[in-house]
Amino acid sequence: RRIGGLSLLALHFLLALVGLLVPSSSFQHHRYEDMVRALFTVQNECPYITRIYSIGRSVEGRHLYVLEISDNPGIHEALEPEFKYVGNMHGNEVLGRELLIKLSQFLCEEYRARNPRIVRLIHDTRIHILPSMNPDGYEVAARQGPEFNGYLVGRGNAREIDLNRNFPDLNAYMYYYEKTNGPNHHLPLPDNWEHQVEPETLAVIKWMQNYNFVLSANLHGGAVVANYPFDKSKDPRIRGRTTYAATPDDKLFKELARTYSYAHSWMHHGWNCGDFFTEGITNGASWYSLSKGMQDFNYLHTNCFEITLELSCDKFPPASALRKEWLANREALVSYLEQVHHGIKGMVYDENNNPISNAEISVVGINHDVTSGVDGDYFRLLLSGTHTVTASAYGYLPFTSTITVGPAEAIQVGMIQSVSHNYIHKRSFVFGGHTCNPFLLNSLIFT
Repeated sequence: RRIGGLSLLALHFLLALVGLLVPSSSFQHHRYEDMVRALFTVQNECPYITRIYSIGRSVEGRHLYVLEISDNPGIHEALEPEFKYVGNMHGNEVLGRELLIKLSQFLCEEYRARNPRIVRLIHDTRIHILPSMNPDGYEVAARQGPEFNGYLVGRGNAREIDLNRNFPDLNAYMYYYEKTNGPNHHLPLPDNWEHQVEPETLAVIKWMQNYNFVLSANLHGGAVVANYPFDKSKDPRIRGRTTYAATPDDKLFKELARTYSYAHSWMHHGWNCGDFFTEGITNGASWYSLSKGMQDFNYLHTNCFEITLELSCDKFPPASALRKEWLANREALVSYLEQVHHGIKGMVYDENNNPISNAEISVVGINHDVTSGVDGDYFRLLLSGTHTVTASAYGYLPFTSTITVGPAEAIQVGMIQSVSHNYIHKRSFVFGGHTCNPFLLNSLIFT
């Protein structure tokens, strides 16, 4: 493939030039070259807020391109959360791919039009969009097209491996650690895991490890429902049915799923594709148990909370249906993205104002911690209410604060930790433009 051999810069100029001939608002299916052209056209139209990068290659050598949208692309800004959308994991489930291409165009166009909601979202969020995790499978499905595509043709990658059954199985570790008081987050990967997964899966795992994602959604097709973890049932099937597998953040995941479902034109009605899901949402394991899936892996190995969005009864809808599907999902895609700003966020410093990375942020009553990033910033999605939050790190005394989270955007809460002496330095620090005493940190609440 010549396109795979071109440098990113040369490809940029070539496809941006050709892309000028294609209206960005058109609704069509995109083969690989068309998809790449569409992404580079967006980058050409909004060069100051976009960046395209590849996280790796598929089995057949196609790039897994990501479009980043941010006011400072290529840079993680402290206290700015990272968000990702992933589409087309199953190659024959194509609506998510088209919706994410359209979302990229929409965000660019609305930013240029100075839509205040979109401008604020892009200024306050680092957005990553991977329209196709499985470009090889898509090409197999697309060769048959919407009229003749089978239920499984093109589902897997070029080796016919289902990528949503290809991640390291961390659920078994989790159930073991529950009994032994082991870690409840960032579970370790098994030995030689890199040789046990497909190239596309490997690329996505490395991507997750390199970016401190806070929230994500994985777009699928074949049903219409917002599916939240866990996907793998803890208990064996009972009378032919699997059982509900709740995460420690079950209430939060339900709310995230409802956010998408109720913003979607008809998902929340419940009856779709011959199935009924109350409020248009379901626990994954309660629907059917799935091992080695991506959304469970996100939750157990990273800071990221991910749900799976099943968006169409028809896995490969005709091009004539794409406009309707876009209008049905547009508000939901934006509303869900905005959820990355709900909860608490802040910085973890030592007494000398040095940022502390990998500090654990724990919440009383929720047995799942998150960690601070390399800049010392942390993000913890939470529902409205009063929460007791503790920051702890090796070699430091823990610091606890009581925080009331409202329905608005994330509350900023700074955390100072002293080195492990038998006292805490009574030293003021500057955070968010205010000077505060560490002992009064629970009053340091910004909206």
